[in-house]
Amino acid sequence: MSYGIYIGRNHTADGIAYLAGYGDEPSSHWLEINPRAAHPAGATITVGMTPGADMPGRLTEIPQASETARNMRVSYGYFLGAPAPLTNGGLNEHGVAVRDIWAPSRAELKAMTATDQTGPNYSDLARIVVERARSARDGVDLIGRLIGEHGYSTYGGNSHIIADPDEAWVVIEFAGGRGLWCAERLGPDSIRASRPGYIGEIPDSPDEDFLFPPHFFDTAREQGWWSPDDGPFNVSRIYSDGKHRWDGVIWIEEEMRKRAARAERITIQDVFWSISTERLTGDTAGYGQVVPLHHPDHDSLRMMWHAPVGPVTAPLLPVFLGQTSVPPAWRRHRYLTTGESHRFLDLRKEDANPDTVSLIPQGIETGVSAFYEFKRLMHLAFQKPDPILSEVWTHWRAVEAEANAALPDRLRAAVRLLDAGEADLAAQILTEFSHARLAEALADCRALVEAGQVRLRATRDLNLSVCPMSPEQIW
Repeated sequence: MSYGIYIGRNHTADGIAYLAGYGDEPSSHWLEINPRAAHPAGATITVGMTPGADMPGRLTEIPQASETARNMRVSYGYFLGAPAPLTNGGLNEHGVAVRDIWAPSRAELKAMTATDQTGPNYSDLARIVVERARSARDGVDLIGRLIGEHGYSTYGGNSHIIADPDEAWVVIEFAGGRGLWCAERLGPDSIRASRPGYIGEIPDSPDEDFLFPPHFFDTAREQGWWSPDDGPFNVSRIYSDGKHRWDGVIWIEEEMRKRAARAERITIQDVFWSISTERLTGDTAGYGQVVPLHHPDHDSLRMMWHAPVGPVTAPLLPVFLGQTSVPPAWRRHRYLTTGESHRFLDLRKEDANPDTVSLIPQGIETGVSAFYEFKRLMHLAFQKPDPILSEVWTHWRAVEAEANAALPDRLRAAVRLLDAGEADLAAQILTEFSHARLAEALADCRALVEAGQVRLRATRDLNLSVCPMSPEQIW
């Protein structure tokens, strides 16, 4: 399902726009930084759905770009049978950030969807945008062109928020195999949450704020879902579920507008809160991501704040596009990774069946998984909100504040090194700072887990039933 929120720069204390959110998937999640890459003429990529997906389709090959941008993103292993690895997006070297968020299509469109559908799926679109787009508008054009040329493979409808330092766009892709999509521009005065993605009334033809294909109105008219006599074309009512803004969206947008109205406006801590509050974030949130949208002095200084699970019980910590690596604990492990339950860290059966060999490096698997450890902490805290969840929340917010306070000095040092042509030393500064923050948080997490286990066992509050406990959420 996923959740995303965009805050325009006119609402923030630092004058920077933000894109934040998380994905809702049951599988493992991991952080990756992908280098800029050149690709030979004629290279292709595989996109689409498999026959075994919840809404089946066929995998096809489409052209690869001649060059893909350096980017960082969170990947994961399973959602409704779409082929792994999957991504909801991230940030690239051009300052384009992407968030994937579900958006339901009306029942008739789902029924129209062919069982051999082809074209990029939701994850393919997010990955292609973060690999190729040089602006948010460029990302919209990419999605529209890909759908027009290759089709779209759906699990029932989807959307993306694509943002750069100047603007953002909500793009909704509809089921049905009719090439239907629509995009709405967001600007510096916007506050927009998506869960699901929504667009309301649109003009009769595309303009600077709304984009859609030429047949967008004609399809609704042909199906008998709309006519000019009905009045303005409301996208949510005609092509989606008709609900427009769901309760959770209404609540968080109103909360953020209240904060924007204060003298201090919206701080980065407020943005963190918008994806950390227990009213919105629980076990289904597979990670947390906050991207500050601005143009630093050097592209390698672009960054995002990352949490390995839902940040209700994990800190959001800095990761830089220019750092050289992701710590092993934050990479892909076997825990909750689809397919790993039938694989071995052993090659003896490889000749007969290559799928018996694990996809995880042996050295990674022998270490700690941040995703696993922070999940343990989450479920300990949820069993005893008072005092464990409250204490964990307070601790991680203090850790975030400490990292944020130390950040300007590290960035200043990196800028001076980059200005002096010392890119490798700058990368070392960024890598060491990020790795240290992540390592300290993981050590804290493991200590909090041990303390939580002791407390719940001693008070006989360890939940041994099959009914999990969690805070009440709006969605």
